[in-house]
Amino acid sequence: MKYDVVDAQVVPEGRLEVLSRLEVNKLLDTSGGGLHELFRNCSLAVLNCGNELDDGKELLERYRSFDIRVVPEERGIQLEVTAAPATAFVDGQMIKGIGEHLFAVLRDLVYVSDEIKGNPTIDLETSPGITNAVFHILRNADILRPLTDPKLVVCWGGHSISRGEYDYSKLVGYQLGLRGLDICTGCGPGAMKGPMKGATIGHAKQRIRGGQYLGISEPGIIAAESPNPIVNDLVIMPDIEKRLEAFVRTGHAFVVLPGGVGTAEEVLYLLGVLLHPANAGIPVPLILTGPAAAKDYFAEIDRFVAATLGPEARKLYQIVIDDPVAVARAVLAGVQRVAEFRTARADAYYFNWALTIDREFQAPFAPTHANMRNLNLNQNQDRHLLAANLRRAFSGVVAGNVKDEGIRAVEQHGDFEIRGETGILKPLDSLLASFVAQQRMKLPGKTYKPCYRIVN
Repeated sequence: MKYDVVDAQVVPEGRLEVLSRLEVNKLLDTSGGGLHELFRNCSLAVLNCGNELDDGKELLERYRSFDIRVVPEERGIQLEVTAAPATAFVDGQMIKGIGEHLFAVLRDLVYVSDEIKGNPTIDLETSPGITNAVFHILRNADILRPLTDPKLVVCWGGHSISRGEYDYSKLVGYQLGLRGLDICTGCGPGAMKGPMKGATIGHAKQRIRGGQYLGISEPGIIAAESPNPIVNDLVIMPDIEKRLEAFVRTGHAFVVLPGGVGTAEEVLYLLGVLLHPANAGIPVPLILTGPAAAKDYFAEIDRFVAATLGPEARKLYQIVIDDPVAVARAVLAGVQRVAEFRTARADAYYFNWALTIDREFQAPFAPTHANMRNLNLNQNQDRHLLAANLRRAFSGVVAGNVKDEGIRAVEQHGDFEIRGETGILKPLDSLLASFVAQQRMKLPGKTYKPCYRIVN
């Protein structure tokens, strides 16, 4: 099938207008040691905005001829794009928001390469060093807003959802926007776009200008979750673990909407962090919500949490079905508790330094067949560590479903094997099977072939 493409030159507008010769050389280096392939793949994902596609491998194959190159000029730089998706342009001109996202990708990849990797003052082998890296990346992206009261609500949810679930996510966002709350999501379509779209209307009705619609992504997932056009702040973290920590450190409350394995991974990450004994008493509002049709979906998640992490984990969230107003009121009350807590401790509003996040949640997990097979999915460990390992299992399934490298690994070596105790595997198998039955693994209309096997 042939796809319409466009060649163009793009000039930055107030965003990373100059680069050093070394940085330009890294971005042009196609040897594998440079940034060209990473920059090309992330840029293609951004330019694919608006096209429904949740397969990183398919995107790269669909636009094999796409390329992007940095061209130094007397007054700065420009980007030369070749065979880019035509949907990123109007009458030959790149859509402004997509251009902003493109230069956000450039900014973050260059900054991580120059200032994070190999920096002796940021030790990525230690937990404090990783948290410091997350902070510096967010600060460089101008994401943190120090003179603002707490109001950033992280909304998690999937891209493969029903129309009714999408409409409900907009209603939730609308009620949050009416109460002056900002939105942060994984930046993609579906339940990541809906809350932002609803919040824009709520903000408009309240005459709120400068609302923040923050999207946080990472190179492995961005191809399957191209940034939606409402995102006005985009940041690309180096990997999924730093992406998850960025959510947790910046968010003041969390709303979980219907989704699939990626959403379950996010929930397990946050529950694992909150189950750490050092985090007892730190307020982190967490609400699971959806329309009436999603009641069974949340009941399945609740059963899974109870069977694996126990009753203490269930106390960390509340489930609200088919009531956007109740969700927004609960979120606002939770955000007020967060403000009071941090004010009493003189903690920053814009970055949650108080939370203890173990390195088990921070160390990058490579979803290879060996690593998936050797996950410790047994009850003989602390609850927060079990949550960390369950999170890794879901991360592997996400990779096999939508990430280019994961899809290719499964094609080459077969399905991932997930092993462990029956008491863990049985509810895990039940939850994953429910996602398959509800068509939450792939976009509607696409046939899903599981990339995993549960092995007792």
